[in-house]
Amino acid sequence: MSIKIAPSILSADFADMGGAVRELEACGADAVHCDVMDGVFVPNLTFGMPMIKAVKKHTRLPLDVHLMIVSPERYIDAFIDAGADYLTFHTAATDKTEEILKKIKERKVIAGIAVNPDVPLSAVEKYIEKADMLLIMSVYAGFGGQKFIAESLQKVESAIRLRERLNPELIIEIDGGINLENIREVESFGVDIAVAGNCVFSAPDKKERIRLLQGKRKSEKNKG
Repeated sequence: MSIKIAPSILSADFADMGGAVRELEACGADAVHCDVMDGVFVPNLTFGMPMIKAVKKHTRLPLDVHLMIVSPERYIDAFIDAGADYLTFHTAATDKTEEILKKIKERKVIAGIAVNPDVPLSAVEKYIEKADMLLIMSVYAGFGGQKFIAESLQKVESAIRLRERLNPELIIEIDGGINLENIREVESFGVDIAVAGNCVFSAPDKKERIRLLQGKRKSEKNKG
């Protein structure tokens, strides 16, 4: 089974977000990744619940919402009500990780925890059994277009071992600097979902780019 691709709308045209997500669905994306930043936990501001709610109206794809905000427990219900299907937060941004995971799962939404490149897996190991997903950041959260940090693959390898030992159903996602040059290696390590922003939105043919990232062969019209 091919790796799933969740293009990040951080790289989309904010003036036509509805058109962007409709295009992603038509191009075969597996999910829509939504980066929520508060300007405090990370040095950037993006969007909040109103944007998630608006995007939800334009696609049947699951919304993969990544909260890069302090005290995410304040907004869990609001983001789920807005349309989040996957909801991921940083354990470094709260002291209520177990409470948040429980609340998300009670709402029948995929509950994820995220780790930045400088956060060791040992910091989240005790939550692996309770989480549905682990998001490994392969760049520092806050801005799109950054270069992939190759050492992140060592963290993926360790995460795979944790999954085997503690939670075989755990979804492993990676986000940051994903492109055609590194996606097959990322996939070979056992990652389930890869977030791709600039790599998808800068492509002249987004459908073909998503297909290639998923590991599918080139379509007939592009062969030769």
